[in-house]
Amino acid sequence: MPTILETAAAAGCFSTLLAAVEAAGLRAALEGPGPFTVLAPLDDAFAALPPGTVQTLVDNPPQLARILKYHVIAGAHRREALVACTEWPSLEGAPIPVRRAEPFELKNATVVTADLTCTNGVVHVIDRVILPG
Repeated sequence: MPTILETAAAAGCFSTLLAAVEAAGLRAALEGPGPFTVLAPLDDAFAALPPGTVQTLVDNPPQLARILKYHVIAGAHRREALVACTEWPSLEGAPIPVRRAEPFELKNATVVTADLTCTNGVVHVIDRVILPG
């Protein structure tokens, strides 16, 4: 079974996320044993950000790391567990609100694919980049 990052790389639709993880210095952490629950924005989600946003974040690794950590929850949580609570604490520290009805949403992002099981956690594919605050 592949790791979170191997799953993202094999999918072919997370190249911006993978580049951001590298630029933020989080690769080693996400390759570790975890477990983690990763809310993985598609490339289209990054492309929908205002022009220049991704480059600005890449040029500011601490800010980029903060945003990426907001997409990670400690532990391996499948959809069934996530919807049991109204919010979850992110690794960044800010809570991630959960919309418990359909469509399944985390903060303002719709989960387009849930429960991709990996050796070091679970990935939920989302259609937007979410921001703390």
